[in-house]
Amino acid sequence: MKAADLKLKTEAELNDELESLRKSQFEKRMAMAAGQLPATHELKQVRRNIARVKTVLGEKAREAQSNGESS
Repeated sequence: MKAADLKLKTEAELNDELESLRKSQFEKRMAMAAGQLPATHELKQVRRNIARVKTVLGEKAREAQSNGESS
């Protein structure tokens, strides 16, 4: 997942993506605790993807706020 791809999505799509990633993170954490997650690097990837989505959401919020103040 690339930040450039995320910037093209709407806030609603980003929130859906964030919810999906959080569910995936939970499932991977449970599998890790049960010893059933063979690819442990996936947990790190999901965590970083969550951070990317949250960063883009924050950028969009700041952009909307700055556009609202200037009008």
